[in-house]
Amino acid sequence: MPEGFSICSHGQARYLSLRAMSDQIDISRVARLARISLSASELAEYEAQLPAIIDHAARVQALPTEGVEPTSHPLPLANVYRPDEVGECLDREEVLSQAPERQDDQFVVPRIMDEA
Repeated sequence: MPEGFSICSHGQARYLSLRAMSDQIDISRVARLARISLSASELAEYEAQLPAIIDHAARVQALPTEGVEPTSHPLPLANVYRPDEVGECLDREEVLSQAPERQDDQFVVPRIMDEA
């Protein structure tokens, strides 16, 4: 059994303490990975909020869900198709101005696959 898990009386694996996770989450690293620039005060604010978020996730995870069918959407989906309609587009120059790196009218992204 992975560390941090226990078996409940109904046999499902659950986290013993999600709160310990808040000590392991580096908000500044997550922001950097998401390419979000946060000030020192914003970092402190989010770090202060993290334990409450983790506690809420633990409470949700502890809800009795035996016999509840898994769903991907709470309501039945119907008429999900719609005709394509031309709408207002984003300004190309404005969008490209926010890219970390660009070449002409394209985003430059790191290569993730080697050429075969």
